[in-house]
Amino acid sequence: MENRLYIAMYHYTRDLVNSRYPRIKGLDLPLFRHQLDFFQQKFHVVTMEDVIEAVYGGGRLPDYALLLTFDDGYIDNYTVAMPLLQERHMQGSFFIPGKTIMKNELLDVNKIHFILASRSTRVVLSDLLEKLDEYRGGEYSYPKNDTLFEQYACASRLDDKETIFIKRILQTVLPEKLRNRITSELFEEYLGLPEDKFARELYMNHDQIRFMKNAGMFIGFHGYDHYWLANLSEEEMKTDIDKGLESMGDFIDMDNWVINYPYGSYNSCVCQYAKNRGAKIGLTTEVRIARCGVDDVLALPRLDCNDFPPKSRNYEVIG
Repeated sequence: MENRLYIAMYHYTRDLVNSRYPRIKGLDLPLFRHQLDFFQQKFHVVTMEDVIEAVYGGGRLPDYALLLTFDDGYIDNYTVAMPLLQERHMQGSFFIPGKTIMKNELLDVNKIHFILASRSTRVVLSDLLEKLDEYRGGEYSYPKNDTLFEQYACASRLDDKETIFIKRILQTVLPEKLRNRITSELFEEYLGLPEDKFARELYMNHDQIRFMKNAGMFIGFHGYDHYWLANLSEEEMKTDIDKGLESMGDFIDMDNWVINYPYGSYNSCVCQYAKNRGAKIGLTTEVRIARCGVDDVLALPRLDCNDFPPKSRNYEVIG
């Protein structure tokens, strides 16, 4: 039986205009409120438990079923999103990288977010190209800047090609040690804040996550280091998932958990290992409406929050 399911993806949900970094890519608070009100009128917001039952128990989801998912475990999901969801009797599913609660360290993905929010794309790109020239040769060998730009500068739905180039170079293209070094250098230069203090302000802690779970929110799995899992060796991928599950043991059922692939990066090996470890559902960043009962349950697509009013009505035309 096919059940159509709209899965909305969120990251930052905060009062952007009045924050220190208003250019961060997120849904501003007034727009978030508006969107939740729209969902109440148009959709039936379902729980993750409803979805698991529909997938494995043959249950029927209502028409215009909608699942709300939040990536990365940011503090504004606790201070802003959860209270608004509770007011409307909605469940959110929150996916948290294990490292954010096990170590007081800032993930590279978030350093990049705030680097881009602190300077123009033009400035960041110029500084990154200079650093690539600085570190090329000796310990690190990689192609010339023009070659790299031609290969990795490709615009996405939500980012221009320059932004995508910056993200790809610092997320996955360079060796991890060099990626860490350059992102930390740019973060220090642009923001001038200690990474550990910034991390304490950015992520939820154990007590907050536990409060969310006790309040009826669903807590899911988002890896440990927020790696591109499909780009890792099989051993590295398994290690990251194992460490993540160990760190999230207080919040997820080891025999009945849901994985949300960081960056939407997965392959058959990742899916199979997650399934072997007890994952029931996997969430990707493929952009379309999910068809429970037809789609691979370990690779369900999602829509971005920008695909719904008040940002757009793309949800009406995305298949």
